Amino acid sequence: MIELGKENFDSEIKEHQGVAMVDFWGESCGRCLELMPDVVELAGRYESEMKFAKLNIKGNRRVAMGQGVMGLPSIVFYKDGEKIEHLTGEELEADQIEEAIKRYI
Repeated sequence: MIELGKENFDSEIKEHQGVAMVDFWGESCGRCLELMPDVVELAGRYESEMKFAKLNIKGNRRVAMGQGVMGLPSIVFYKDGEKIEHLTGEELEADQIEEAIKRYI
């Protein structure tokens, strides 16, 4: 998974041709930390079919807010740089993320 920040968000996601998934997370978000191993495992399983990245909101709040991320965890899918789906909430489960991945590959 690619580590994103304000320096490389546009070049890695907004200018990317194809599908990309970004995991917006925070160090104080317990659910984010619980989901992270599953998200990393999904990235490993599907990395040949789409780009996977994560963005720690610490120091990158403007980027997150600019993408409409107001709560964590948030998983956002992009196609050709345009946001196409946003999954969020404490109840978010790995199988919901995988279902979305399968819709876009």
